Amino acid sequence: FPPSMIPILTPTSENLQRAAEALRRGELVGMPTETVYGLAGDARDPAALARIFEVKRRPFFDPLIVHVAERAQLDDLCEVTPEAETLMRAFWPGPLTLVLAKKSTVPDLATSGLPSVAVRMPAHPVARALLRASGLALAAPSANPFGALSPTRPEHVATAFGTGIDCVLDGGPCSVGVESTVLGWENGEPRLLRAGGVPLEALQQALGKTIRTGESAPDSPKAAQASPGTLPWHYAPRTPLRLIAPGALPGTKAAGLLCFGKAGNASEYARVENLSPTGNLAEAAMNLFAALHRLDAAGLEILHATFVPDSGLGRAINDRLRKAAAAPKERER
Repeated sequence: FPPSMIPILTPTSENLQRAAEALRRGELVGMPTETVYGLAGDARDPAALARIFEVKRRPFFDPLIVHVAERAQLDDLCEVTPEAETLMRAFWPGPLTLVLAKKSTVPDLATSGLPSVAVRMPAHPVARALLRASGLALAAPSANPFGALSPTRPEHVATAFGTGIDCVLDGGPCSVGVESTVLGWENGEPRLLRAGGVPLEALQQALGKTIRTGESAPDSPKAAQASPGTLPWHYAPRTPLRLIAPGALPGTKAAGLLCFGKAGNASEYARVENLSPTGNLAEAAMNLFAALHRLDAAGLEILHATFVPDSGLGRAINDRLRKAAAAPKERER
């Protein structure tokens, strides 16, 4: 689709009101957050929720995250536990999603029929301004076709969709660059459902306890997922991506390399994107999806990627790389 069909708007007061009015009419808006750009719609409007699933081509068993501007909005959405309150005080607004028991005001479509709802308070000033201007809680999964690379710049959204979105608000590049951490509770104990912008170590320090990782496997691939981003493959470029050991040679000059820190084999590749030459994990997370978008647009035969250290934000980066590399080989390019 021609990208010009979706306007990218500077977030002036006038344009924020335009976007807010579109949301109140049940339309969708590309919303910047500190993690990735979201495809926002009224979280209490089943028709708007259905449009999100339709535009993204997202399976209905994959629940949505509901975004709020104020803590008081949660009183009508979910039951907030003492541990959840502790984490909200420590990390909100910010890249942390909490999965809590939902109230009847939340449509089942937003939660894939589960008795819980995923909620977060974004830190991006444009997201918060839009939430306040609309007066709504907004369901906002990543603004990309399901399973594809996440959008961290407004043009990523505009080129991904041709119709179905009123506008994209330009909030610049996302400062965190990977999706939010998702934390839920199982039998009263916290469980990390998705690694993301808040490191596991920080959550454990805030709660003063060890947090289990992973989630209980659903009964079938089409069973409702406890959290977005937990399917075996996700976040994938159209170009096949393979994980390699540092220093491995490409085998073909039509290969691209996504690396971190020192990469002595970079000269062997047709195109190289270094997430952080200095080995900074925050910089690497911020650059991850933009770098993959550039490699994917370079017309290469294959992409190679190396893992980063598996601690802090590195856990989220490696999770995205594993799932991108697990994309089905027959996936249409």
